[in-house]
Amino acid sequence: MFEAAIRINTVKKYTRDEIFDKLKSILVEDFEIEEEKIQAETNLFEDLELDSIDAVDLAVKLQGFTQKKIPPENFKQIRTINDVVLAVEELL
Repeated sequence: MFEAAIRINTVKKYTRDEIFDKLKSILVEDFEIEEEKIQAETNLFEDLELDSIDAVDLAVKLQGFTQKKIPPENFKQIRTINDVVLAVEELL
């Protein structure tokens, strides 16, 4: 029980800017998206042309960042960069 308390206390809290920067980094490096296209209101599917497989890959990469799994029902509602940032923020 004591070990679990230590792990909970060592989970890093990220700011929205840090989450946005990490998301941008993932999109640029792993999905080869041009950095200037990535804004808070950018639609992942319409503006960045991601598909459902890309969305799953993105969720997996974010899981590596947060050390937490994004519930599938939460990810289904995500449309914009800001939606992703808010979903990650809620996990942390």
